[in-house]
Amino acid sequence: MRRWWTAAVVSTVAVLGLAGCAPAGLDAELTDDWPAFAAAEAFVPEPGVCHLAIQDVGYLSAYSPVDCGGPHRTETLHVGTLTGAGAQRSTPPPAGSVGMRAARTECDREVNKAVGADWRSGRLNVDVVFPSPAAWTGGARWFRCDVSEIASLDKPDIDARSGSLRDTLKGTSKLAYGCFDPKLVKDDIEEMVPKACTAKHHAEFVGVYQAPDISYAEFTSTTLSLHKACRKLIASYVKVPNDSDMQYRAGTIFYHPLEEAWKNGNRGVQCFLWVSDRTLTRSMKGAGDKGLPVR
Repeated sequence: MRRWWTAAVVSTVAVLGLAGCAPAGLDAELTDDWPAFAAAEAFVPEPGVCHLAIQDVGYLSAYSPVDCGGPHRTETLHVGTLTGAGAQRSTPPPAGSVGMRAARTECDREVNKAVGADWRSGRLNVDVVFPSPAAWTGGARWFRCDVSEIASLDKPDIDARSGSLRDTLKGTSKLAYGCFDPKLVKDDIEEMVPKACTAKHHAEFVGVYQAPDISYAEFTSTTLSLHKACRKLIASYVKVPNDSDMQYRAGTIFYHPLEEAWKNGNRGVQCFLWVSDRTLTRSMKGAGDKGLPVR
């Protein structure tokens, strides 16, 4: 929004007890030489594999990873283990719970490391996938961090892709957000149309602001503070002073998480500089006073 899952298989062996003495030369204790059964191991998914379908729940029956070099829709970049209060539940953590927020925090951190930047700075989506209720009851406490490529900033459709997303936001990347030409309808942004920064445009992505841990209602009622936070990112990106003149250099556009994502712990606000009174034909990164003057 702009402005905002072993079943443990238990084998039983019937041992017939024979009364009396065994014939000479025979071992009366037939079972003492039997090897012990190996402990059952719970299934845990692998990181670094891809999947043809998006999973909301990690059912083992649907687990069929494919090579990331071929067509797929999502990639598991990290597999974690839930501990603490969230792991003590009798069922997998629901949206907004302590367990979900803990897993979300770890996924955000590990995915950022894997892709080379904050995942929200590019056309990516991150899903947290827990085991099925049956697997959870059996003791599974893993969670997957699944990453997908989305169509655009305004269209979160997920299409098939080929190739791993690891390091995909390092350096120059086709997935990284850059310059845009906003389509306005009255005072709202209908669409942020991607443009090459050397083409005519009026907006540019400058970074991700980590909002404070407050309620969603309070967050959405403090838009002025969000614009101020984005102006600070603009100043740092352009290399100009973050003072009272910043509001006269550029406007701001921001996209923030929807309510459920917010409750799950996503605090990343995507910030953009916006110039309405002139056309830009270069990136404003490091442009300084000359590139983004007070007007």
